[in-house]
Amino acid sequence: MMTPNAFRRIEDLPEVIPIFPLPGVLLLPRGKLPLNIFEPRYLEMTQEAIGSNRLIGMVQPLHPGAALDYPEIYRIGCAGRITTFAETDDGRYLITLAGVARFEVERELPKEGRMHRRVEANFARFADDLAEPACAALDRGRLIPALKDYFQIHGMTADWKSIERAPDNHLVTCLAMICPFHPNEKQALLEYPSDAARAEAVITLLEMAVHEARGAPACIRRQ
Repeated sequence: MMTPNAFRRIEDLPEVIPIFPLPGVLLLPRGKLPLNIFEPRYLEMTQEAIGSNRLIGMVQPLHPGAALDYPEIYRIGCAGRITTFAETDDGRYLITLAGVARFEVERELPKEGRMHRRVEANFARFADDLAEPACAALDRGRLIPALKDYFQIHGMTADWKSIERAPDNHLVTCLAMICPFHPNEKQALLEYPSDAARAEAVITLLEMAVHEARGAPACIRRQ
């Protein structure tokens, strides 16, 4: 078990971080992302992160369906700090990342003998990610019916009492991360400027997915 050490100012964040390109996986500030690390390059990445500031940048490949060993990536990702770490008997790492702040990729650095990738990360645009979030103002009257239908369609279960008790910001973050939205939709959710805007987008995506599953006209289906 590792104890988190919160970054309080953008200036405290490093200029260089390792990145983990993973299609369809979203990390948001204050979110929790469990990861099963087994590829040699990402085992190396994790070891290096643990030995420094424990930060890993989660990014998405620009073309998630492409079978590339070195995929082109979106320019905006989210840095997470390793808060739990365990090693399995077969050499895997089980870690949890706690979302710290989003960043823009300034440029990718040469590998210099490493297997994993590193970038110069600019956090300045997302300084508010380190501040106490404003209320997401979640419209639960729209959310809950859409969410129940969406979970039923995807064969997902939920503790509805816990959902009802969850604070708006926490619920929006969790739903954005766990719902199997399309990778480009996940990226859009990452880039929304506020939790309130992200909350509205999550509800809209749920409603669109339900309409699509029920045979909605093509003009309102997702692209």
